[in-house]
Amino acid sequence: GRGVDAEDLFQIGSIGLIKAIDKFDLSFEVKFSTYAVPLICGEIKRFLRDDGSIKVSRSIKHNAIQINNYINEFSNTHSHNPTLEEISNALNMEIHDVILSLEANTNPLSLNEKFNENSETTTLMEKVADNFNSDSLINKLALRSLIQELNAREKQIIIMRYYLDKTQSEIAKELGVSQVQISRIENKVLSNLKEQLGL
Repeated sequence: GRGVDAEDLFQIGSIGLIKAIDKFDLSFEVKFSTYAVPLICGEIKRFLRDDGSIKVSRSIKHNAIQINNYINEFSNTHSHNPTLEEISNALNMEIHDVILSLEANTNPLSLNEKFNENSETTTLMEKVADNFNSDSLINKLALRSLIQELNAREKQIIIMRYYLDKTQSEIAKELGVSQVQISRIENKVLSNLKEQLGL
């Protein structure tokens, strides 16, 4: 019930079996199955715990648990979910860390997953193929990578501007600097990003 294909689990279990064969010592004076079963189970459990389709660090997983717990507590006492800023303030995390943790905690969809659209069943692959633009996708991936390389202040400003839709004046007030400084940093970052993306 973890959304993992049975064949994949069988293959992981086979790896555990091979490891058991390699490490088994006849001098143990136990049945091979007594030694092999825990190794096979351990290999499968390790796969389910650590080796999902997307690798996520333990610190991000820990942050995601904290965030989800806070969202549950908050929504139980309020009539709405907390904003990114409320989560950030309550847990003393940077907003970009909150976004990263929430995104990393979502399960990826299979391209073969079926869903109904206008009473017709289609797959995600068919939907993506209709609107697929490889240059656009490559640029988005490159942009995400370049944003990760910005320093903390630049990243914070870009996230507040383009993820949280704040004005330069609102950001300046929040960060205790002038609107001119925010404008200068934003223009510099955007100029560098365009240059590195060849736009």
